[in-house]
Amino acid sequence: MTRSGCEGAVDSSLCRGCSDLGAMRVLFPHLDGLRIEVIRAAGSTVRIEAATGDGPAECPGCGARSARVHSRYRRRLSDTSITGREVVIGLQVRRLFCGNSDCGKTTFAEQVPQLAARHARRTLILQRVLCAVGLALGGRAGARLTRQLAATVSRMTLLRQIRALPDPQPPVPRVLGVDDFALRRGHHYGTILIDMQTRRPIEVLDDRTADTLTAWLRAHSGVEIVCRDRAGAYAEGAAAGAPNAVQVADRWHIWHNLGEAVERTVARHRASLPAAITAPEPQDRPDIAAIAAEILPGPVPRGERQDRTAVRTRQRWAQVHTLLDQGTSILAISRELGLSRGTTRRFARAESVDELLVNNRLGFRVSILEAYKPELHRRWNEGCTNATQLFEEIKARGYQGSEKLVRNYLQPFRAVTHVPVAPPKPPSVRKVVAWIMANPDTLAAEHRTSLDAILAVSPELAALTGYVRAFADIMGQRRGGDLERWMAAVDADDQPGLHSFVRGLRRDQDAVTAGLTMSWSSGTVEGHVNRIKMLKRQMFGRAKTDLLRKRILLSE
Repeated sequence: MTRSGCEGAVDSSLCRGCSDLGAMRVLFPHLDGLRIEVIRAAGSTVRIEAATGDGPAECPGCGARSARVHSRYRRRLSDTSITGREVVIGLQVRRLFCGNSDCGKTTFAEQVPQLAARHARRTLILQRVLCAVGLALGGRAGARLTRQLAATVSRMTLLRQIRALPDPQPPVPRVLGVDDFALRRGHHYGTILIDMQTRRPIEVLDDRTADTLTAWLRAHSGVEIVCRDRAGAYAEGAAAGAPNAVQVADRWHIWHNLGEAVERTVARHRASLPAAITAPEPQDRPDIAAIAAEILPGPVPRGERQDRTAVRTRQRWAQVHTLLDQGTSILAISRELGLSRGTTRRFARAESVDELLVNNRLGFRVSILEAYKPELHRRWNEGCTNATQLFEEIKARGYQGSEKLVRNYLQPFRAVTHVPVAPPKPPSVRKVVAWIMANPDTLAAEHRTSLDAILAVSPELAALTGYVRAFADIMGQRRGGDLERWMAAVDADDQPGLHSFVRGLRRDQDAVTAGLTMSWSSGTVEGHVNRIKMLKRQMFGRAKTDLLRKRILLSE
């Protein structure tokens, strides 16, 4: 780097710092080898006038070196900012004659490969910065950030930069993670492949079929372990494309499947849940349910639901089981009733309607005042009937509704002399499932007491809890070899919910045993799927899959 002159400006002291050639090398290392002629500040822009040297240059056609000048021209290059100012480099380059008569080029323009690419209007450093911004933020957000970096470009320019980046060429992984993600939820899904050792994505497939995964594995031999969820398509694709690879089923999905089986079983024994209520109801007070039914409109009890969803569910369950008793197949039933095969199979597997309604709400919207009604009842019984005072008290406890709602609720109580305290409700099915699935050592004392009371009156749920904790011990200590013994014990017991879970394990037993034995899991893959959701939200669903693929594979 040489310096031939500096012109200062009133609002800048940059040129005084350029008097030292060492300082120029620190500030502009990418200009090394060029002749700096002028550095000046013009408003919010810093202009650097530079030129190439006088030495010979190499012809790009034949490689012959020449110093015979044909002409000179200027290139305008945008560079990274200095002190928040935009930097523009005016670079004078030479056009030279090629001295090789056999070369097809008569003249050629010399290039400065350490500064900018051929025909480029930005330096390599700025180009890398813009690519990093585009990969991290996308189009619109990235364009807003470039304005703060004094290197303003449009959103379409950033997207073009991303699309122009070459695809990475990672080595074939030894441990491969596979999972699907939604390109358009419910309609179109893709597959992401992760190198589990480097935790980097290596490929994005257009769909989630077994054939696509098989083709990729056959084209990239060397995969020894495949980490996946319980999806059958990935199991088939991995078995066909890498038959010698060990398939590892993800432990979280196995545990989630067990939780679904536990929920179905607890729903069948819902009548045992009131045993968790240990506090006796006062005998000198009337039944709160009777008073609420007479005074206030309320929800229909769970066992007597008459909402549209419950009625339709009962009718369909009865129709499906009537046809099953007649020997009709699942496919024929689904066609006759106009239901999907999955829905028909779910109705057929349910032993009672309660199993189908376990995840539904009660057919009414829970009032924002619901959590504060016991406190209102208690204070009313103590003699406080001032609605404004009661409103202020529950507002201090977190109530966010209006005072009018409190007044409307209390108005019917003024016609009676005593409103009893509402009795405690039994725990929900979901809550009991959470207690059963939780580590008993970390379960709160009151929850442990309630669970023990339920298990004391229900031998079926007590046996279920024992199986769940035995399975958790197998999974926690990586004792996959004990899985067969556990499944045999479940098959010998009267646990219909767990029987379906065991049938699913046997269909994928090798992968499940490997998942309960090896340390590999799909946690890293799930993290990348979550990152893909963030990228999709940034792109507002407007970009094509090729751009999403670039951001998935190239983002840090």
